[in-house]
Amino acid sequence: MRFAIASFLTHALTAASSFTPPSSLSSARRSFRSSSTMTASTITDVSSFIDGINTSYEQLHREFELQFWGTKMALSGPQYSTDSLLRTKGEMEDFLADEAKLSKTRELLQKVPEDSVEAKTLKMLERTFGCYIMESEEAKTLRAEATKIEGGLEAARNTLTLGATIDGKFEEMSSVGLRNKVRVDPDEATRKACYEGLSKIGDFVTENGFVELVKVRNKMAKKLGFLDFYDYKVSNAEGFGKIALFEILDTLEAGTRPIMESARKQFAAEKGGESALSPWNQGFLMSGDIVRRMDPYFPFEKSVEKWGRSFAAMNISYKQATMDLDLLDRKGKYSNGFCHWPQPAWVKPGGTWQPSTTHFTSLADPSAIGSGYTGLTTLMHEAGHAAHFANIQMPSPLFAQERSPTSVAYAELQSMFLDSLVGDADWMAKYAISREGEAIPWDLVAEQIKATHPYKVFALRGMLAVPYFERALYEMPEEDVTAESIKALADKVEKDIQGGLSARPLLSVPHILSDEASCYYHGYVLAEMGVHQTREFFLKRDKYITDNPSVGPTLTEAYWKPGNSEPFLSLVDNLTGAPLTGDAWVNELKQSVEDVLKEEKESYDAKIAQCSSGAPDTDVDLDMRIRIVDGDSVLADTAEDGGFLETCKKFEEYVQTRFAKA
Repeated sequence: MRFAIASFLTHALTAASSFTPPSSLSSARRSFRSSSTMTASTITDVSSFIDGINTSYEQLHREFELQFWGTKMALSGPQYSTDSLLRTKGEMEDFLADEAKLSKTRELLQKVPEDSVEAKTLKMLERTFGCYIMESEEAKTLRAEATKIEGGLEAARNTLTLGATIDGKFEEMSSVGLRNKVRVDPDEATRKACYEGLSKIGDFVTENGFVELVKVRNKMAKKLGFLDFYDYKVSNAEGFGKIALFEILDTLEAGTRPIMESARKQFAAEKGGESALSPWNQGFLMSGDIVRRMDPYFPFEKSVEKWGRSFAAMNISYKQATMDLDLLDRKGKYSNGFCHWPQPAWVKPGGTWQPSTTHFTSLADPSAIGSGYTGLTTLMHEAGHAAHFANIQMPSPLFAQERSPTSVAYAELQSMFLDSLVGDADWMAKYAISREGEAIPWDLVAEQIKATHPYKVFALRGMLAVPYFERALYEMPEEDVTAESIKALADKVEKDIQGGLSARPLLSVPHILSDEASCYYHGYVLAEMGVHQTREFFLKRDKYITDNPSVGPTLTEAYWKPGNSEPFLSLVDNLTGAPLTGDAWVNELKQSVEDVLKEEKESYDAKIAQCSSGAPDTDVDLDMRIRIVDGDSVLADTAEDGGFLETCKKFEEYVQTRFAKA
């Protein structure tokens, strides 16, 4: 598989470096002056233009992001509304879609040295404006129509009552609660009922605007000269089109299909037949009982402290950032974790540092079995995003915003690399600690490895299913796009890519609905390739990752500081010394259980010995103010409560009191 992927990536790396968006914009050419100096008037002109863009964008970005947070978190303030969200989003995008700004950018690019800081900023502005400018008036109208449909669908989705009928009584649950029960509840009838509850999301969205949204998105993309909406999204985000993307994904899909087919046969044989592969049985039979037994070692109320200690030990700093964490599930709250930045980090004129402000959320229910593990993993993931964007050190906030032309794969690599630690035996040896202070025993870690390692390919195939579904969705002829055809397509893709219906129905994946996250999931696949390759790099260089104090500085220099000034593919190549491939990922899938157990036992024992010889740190400094919130309520604040560990203690006490068992 290496040669097929590497061959394409060599080409794609070059293409991404010189990418300009399709349409007549791609015909632009420029020549740079060879002079290493600029005249005083040019310096003034360039500085004035860049400063004006930075100041205006920063304000528009902040206004939109505050609305995004307020509406997604269902805050009660009258200033938050769907109308205001749409208005501020439109104002921000209109600013970025101003053709006069693109023209001025290109004019100034001809006057500055190619290797100057000004040129790097102007090139980024050129790419950014190109992602938003629509030279077709009809496309602009369609864009506005899509935004309106999406807003209506999102508002309707927020009022949807989900749940399952269990023992003849309807029990209201969020999508997160339903998925958790499918994974860990010992009663098959309950798991099936919860799976059916998740499946109803597809009925709801296809009856409340999603059909129309798909059609309008596609019309808009085609008016701009793209193959379809998927091609439009990936071209803007990654710098290469849909066809090139699926050359990578097809190679990964073909290379892992035999592994998946063999794993399904083995699973059915071991677990009692074909019924074990039912979507409400597979996850539970694979590890549901082990999840229940591991649960005491992942108390959710300790998750913030565990994250902080882990990141601090890796020498990760947030560079004076401010962070709001909304961690607990509640009715009306957006049904997916995310991390956004109302204030991007950047270096202002004169070298003044502007720290980031971060909003991030997870959906934990501390009373649910398994929620501690999943909640902590989500926390590590979103905190990884926050660390990345807090450390972008470039001369414009537009280098540090998460939308196009920032690569999806680039952004997700950072968070997925850091959340991968939760599954490492040495990480669990130190941080998977019960309320009584006992470390998770090796025998339980070993059981988890035996139960899950042979079937890790299932997660890969589940990840692949989303981009394959969205590609097929936006390739459907318009007249064929109906509620029934979309639901049938989702089932078909699940069966083809995953071998059967998925425990997380494709139409319940929230990414497919929103503009920011639609046609996005391929980024997780590319990022996961990068995760395994990056892990391989650290393990070869340093022999370990958990508590490795070189991890933070290495990631900061190689991945974080540049922001979107460098293509994703070149960043991975520069750090690891090799083009991105799926080799490290596939090699892990092929590794025997015995070999995994041997490696993990050695790292577990070493960490247990290390922990027994020293007391935990009495202070954790992430160089950040943290507020833990629950909707409108502030639960704890490092600025008010005396520091990080004091804030963690206050949050811990709140969770214990609120979710105390009767």
